[in-house]
Amino acid sequence: MSGWKGMGPVQEYWLDAWQRTILFLDVLRERGNNYLKHSSSKVPHALDFKAELIRDGRTLPRPVNYALVRIIPPDGTKTDPAKPPFVVVDPRAGHGPGIGGMKQESEIGVALAAGHPCYFIGFLPEPVPGQTVEDVCRAEAVFVEDVAARHPDTEGKPVIIGNCQAGWQIMMMAAIKPDLVGPIMLAGSPLSYWAGVRGKNPMRYVGGVLGGTWMTALAGDIGCGIFDGAHLVANFESLNPANTYWQKSYNVYSKVDTEARRFLDFETWWGSPVLLDAEEMQWIADNLFVGNKLATGELRTSDGLRIDLRNIKSPIIVFCSWGDNITPPQQALDWITDLYDHEREIVANGQTIVYTLHHTIGHLGIFVSGKVARKEHGEFTACMDMIDLLPPGLYEAVITEVDPDVANPELIHGRYLFQLQARTLDDIRALGGNSPEDDLRFATAARVSEANHGLYRTLAGPIVRTMMTNPAADVVRQMHPNRLRFAMFSDQNPMMQPIEAMADAVRTAREPVSPDNPLLAMEKAISSWISASLEAYGNARDAMTEALFLNTYGSPLLQAMVGLGAQTEPARQHVERDLIHEAAEAKARSELETGFEAGGLPEAALRSLIYVRLPEGSIDERGFRMLMEIWERQPAAKRPPMTRLKELLKEQYLLVRLDEERAIRAIPKLLPSSMDERRAAMDALRRVISAKGTLPEEGRRRLARVEALFDVKAEKPAKEEAVHA
Repeated sequence: MSGWKGMGPVQEYWLDAWQRTILFLDVLRERGNNYLKHSSSKVPHALDFKAELIRDGRTLPRPVNYALVRIIPPDGTKTDPAKPPFVVVDPRAGHGPGIGGMKQESEIGVALAAGHPCYFIGFLPEPVPGQTVEDVCRAEAVFVEDVAARHPDTEGKPVIIGNCQAGWQIMMMAAIKPDLVGPIMLAGSPLSYWAGVRGKNPMRYVGGVLGGTWMTALAGDIGCGIFDGAHLVANFESLNPANTYWQKSYNVYSKVDTEARRFLDFETWWGSPVLLDAEEMQWIADNLFVGNKLATGELRTSDGLRIDLRNIKSPIIVFCSWGDNITPPQQALDWITDLYDHEREIVANGQTIVYTLHHTIGHLGIFVSGKVARKEHGEFTACMDMIDLLPPGLYEAVITEVDPDVANPELIHGRYLFQLQARTLDDIRALGGNSPEDDLRFATAARVSEANHGLYRTLAGPIVRTMMTNPAADVVRQMHPNRLRFAMFSDQNPMMQPIEAMADAVRTAREPVSPDNPLLAMEKAISSWISASLEAYGNARDAMTEALFLNTYGSPLLQAMVGLGAQTEPARQHVERDLIHEAAEAKARSELETGFEAGGLPEAALRSLIYVRLPEGSIDERGFRMLMEIWERQPAAKRPPMTRLKELLKEQYLLVRLDEERAIRAIPKLLPSSMDERRAAMDALRRVISAKGTLPEEGRRRLARVEALFDVKAEKPAKEEAVHA
């Protein structure tokens, strides 16, 4: 093909463009074939790991289409039975299962690489008739019990990772069964559905602009009791018209020689919508998306139990991103301010909440990005034991690259330093949110939705249900654009049959265009113009949607018509007072009063450690790893189990927070008479404190006070200098 080299830039460009077109059509053909093959599978998924079935949710007393599988470690990967198992739960939000393990660098991959046994909770493409969200939550509780029973040698409870929709579902399960789970990680999970800021989060307005959830009921009736997940996929895609209608396809077309495989792997998951029971989806839309009833404690189980997120005692880790336009940080975090008015209430309730904010990654990148898996997911996995030992409170996880001059680098896992910095609810509020007037608008939209849904059910619903049949509903689903655009490019289309042979011929004679070809530059400029135009359209549409919502539901007349016109209290929903919680807190506080002089040397050492480090408001992995080294070196007979160490840390932290001076003055009464034991404890304490590096002035003052209380001094000045170095 060397004769082609003499062509001018025009011929060279058009040859390359023609070849790219054929190869691009072949990619679409392969995508269509993958879609048909994937859809015909009984258990379609996108997992890149082998798995074995542990429990089929269809066999439970209240059957669901969920299942628990054990991930089989790849060759060369060993898991440690002493480490707590990880359970990754995938979102049933339109797409099929597998996003948590689509590749080796994933949530499942990093957990396995860290030596944790790993499990996965996925689902089948069709629901069990009549299954409810509550049924799914109870099934997931059974699955977690099964995992825990398979690992009796580990002290920690199973770590749960809930992606997107699975996050709020896992939180509901943990609120109902708080004793089952260990740390819970929520990745891109919305829990406060009204939250957001003007001009940035248009998806929260969609329900109101459409008049509420009556269209969800219509879609379920058209499906003969089945809600098509393709509608949810279409909603996601509508958020970014530039990417949906141009950038994603052009990226493959322009890089067809290298980008095809990544595109096909992703589209296998993205292009296989699953089905939901219509009543199940209606419950979600009414109670969560529009009703916003989860974080405010308005939901109850079928047996009357209130689903209160304050019941959760395990650490809760929230991973969200400023680049996420589906679950913005406000929707991921404002449930905290829905539950609590002050961070003191978080501490009093014994709840530990950790959050981290990525600056740019989008919603899907939180689950599928290899960079995110290596950094954020890898660090959270490596430091999960540290988080599990945290005393109650609100923290932000800050993950930074290790500085060359950092102290004690041997105590740091990998190339990133994991730090936890104490935060207040004002830090959450500073991220932005609704005004009281906007909350009133959302409350008005919820009332209008209830009215419209009732009208639909009474007037139009019976007619639609009478007209639809199961075969007709299946045809409607197959004709959905998010299915049709996959199938129409498959080999089932006679016009696509020559493409495979043409693509093979093109690959043999491939002549890529020169990077400096002027027509290629023109192509890229046109592509940029198309993207910019679609982005402008999307921004204008979003602005119009927001203005329509705000003006419609801000109308005093409409607010009065739905019974909110005389609203004198803020419309923002807040969880109710719970006398049981308050009584438990009062009892715990009363019991704490007796704990200042109770205990021995372990209590004195941990209390001293907390006292010295408390003013800094931060913890990092170096001090924790040093603490673990000292703990592991203790004779087995004297070493408290990890669960007891966690209890001791919590108790001593609460005592210091309750009355710092009283707690510190009581330390001498906890110390043994043996000076050797005191010196050993003080030496260990110095090592833990010095692991983080230089102590600030207040820390040095507090350490000197503790040394005086222990009545010991460092044996050599060098040791003292090591503490301050």
